[in-house]
Amino acid sequence: MMENISTWYIIPAAFILDYIVGDPHRLPHPIRLMGKAIIDLEPYFRRIPLPVAASGFLFSLCLISLAWVISYLLIWTGDLIHPVIGYCMEIILIYYCISMNSLDRAAMGVCRPLEQEDLKTAKEKVTLIVGRDVNNLDEEGVARATVETIAENLVDGIISPLFFAAIGGAPLAVTYKMVNTLDSMVGYKNDKYILFGKASARIDDLVNLIPARLSVFVIAAASQFLSGRGVLSLRTVFKEGKNHSSPNAGYPEAGFAGALNVRLGGPNYYFGSLVSKPFIGNGFGRVKIGDIRKACDLMLLSSFLWFIMVWGVNLLYKILL
Repeated sequence: MMENISTWYIIPAAFILDYIVGDPHRLPHPIRLMGKAIIDLEPYFRRIPLPVAASGFLFSLCLISLAWVISYLLIWTGDLIHPVIGYCMEIILIYYCISMNSLDRAAMGVCRPLEQEDLKTAKEKVTLIVGRDVNNLDEEGVARATVETIAENLVDGIISPLFFAAIGGAPLAVTYKMVNTLDSMVGYKNDKYILFGKASARIDDLVNLIPARLSVFVIAAASQFLSGRGVLSLRTVFKEGKNHSSPNAGYPEAGFAGALNVRLGGPNYYFGSLVSKPFIGNGFGRVKIGDIRKACDLMLLSSFLWFIMVWGVNLLYKILL
């Protein structure tokens, strides 16, 4: 059963499961286990008598390898018991790697308080999905932060996991999620992680290089269907996709900026320090509360179109193999 490409029905089952159920908060979640492993193991690797950047690289390499090995062994063990159990295990693991449902719920959790003019609650909700300081954000700032995180997490939570699941099944999808979790926890440019987290940040940049750029085409297609702005979305990507401190995040953000006709990016505070970032979508309007719902619709349709593409290529591979 352990093949390089997931069988044609595994990815659809995982995708549909996430769409209907979302993350089961009361059950053990692999991403939370990854986070716990990162927290627990970091002190041990910091004590290794190596330069900080080298111990950080070793830390990342070990955890990334461990993620692949454990997921592979889980599927292999399930397959030994019965092939159906192995297939189910792979479906569940890929399902855990996709976060379309939870991203939509988290974004709408910010949108609803804003619609009720409850800025305090909206700030509390947005702190759960963004890394920036929110204390000084006004209504537009919270809405903009939410739209930006929807755009970025379309890649991190849907495009990339499905991309790697199609290439290497659940083990590679889980490995990607470990890379992404490492970046989100230690890939900061602050005094604590500028050296130790450097490898994690660079590896995340590398693995998202292709998915982030492919995402702009499904964003444009979804935008054309929803608002007729597909060409504007792509034009914004080609013009301003590089206007971001991240080598990847600017592309989906530019796609969303053009699709929604809003200006994203700009300076923000992180850990008490002002970080100057260029704007994306110069000449477009300010983000409004209603743009959060539009961004969610764009994310959901983009996710569906990407799933169809991945499934189609996966199926074609199986037919031609």
